[in-house]
Amino acid sequence: MERKKIERINELARKKKAGGLTEEESAEQAALRHEYLAEFRENMKAMLDNTVIQEPDGTRHALKQKDNPPVQ
Repeated sequence: MERKKIERINELARKKKAGGLTEEESAEQAALRHEYLAEFRENMKAMLDNTVIQEPDGTRHALKQKDNPPVQ
């Protein structure tokens, strides 16, 4: 996510804490948060897909996905 968007998320959070947001600002904040979380989840999934476990005997195996992942 672009640094400018992250700064905007933080700016809106500070403004909300200080006095409140307009409806437009609340909608913008929700959209930015949704975009941020989607990107975060994508990056975390990529990181976990490339993670391997090395056993004490030296064998390596990739992480496995749980049978029933949580619904989002």
